[in-house]
Amino acid sequence: MNMMTGAKAAIPALEALGPGVWRRSVPIRFSHCDPAGIVYFAKYFDIANGVVEDWFAAALHLLYHDFIGARRTGLGFVNVTCDFVRPGMMGDEVIFAVMVEGVGTAAIRLVIDAYREGEVVLAMRLVMATTSLLVHRAIPVPDDLRDAIETYKENCR
Repeated sequence: MNMMTGAKAAIPALEALGPGVWRRSVPIRFSHCDPAGIVYFAKYFDIANGVVEDWFAAALHLLYHDFIGARRTGLGFVNVTCDFVRPGMMGDEVIFAVMVEGVGTAAIRLVIDAYREGEVVLAMRLVMATTSLLVHRAIPVPDDLRDAIETYKENCR
């Protein structure tokens, strides 16, 4: 079992994740890396946003860009904690797994763990806030999004 040390939570092994947990393989490219060929830490946040966008379409059957565009609902990261467990290297294939911790009034709490050849590379916890892009204030998580996330969460058990 992969285990974080100290006060950090245990990270499940990739093979221990349920079949309902959505995964996406991401190739680590030159553009993700610093001159040493290691993923520059800030690039992981951009990759994570892309993973979330793909998760919306593939697992929730909702289009992320419809929320931002037509619906004018922001889905910004307002809190992120990230443990960089092992360096990601140019040429790696990293599998990102998205799990839901919960849905609040105006926030969605996600866990995104990333694996290379079965080993944990990255453990990320993030909170996305739903906001009005018209008045730039928090708004309740839209019902269709809440329902899709709750269904996804149930299917991951």
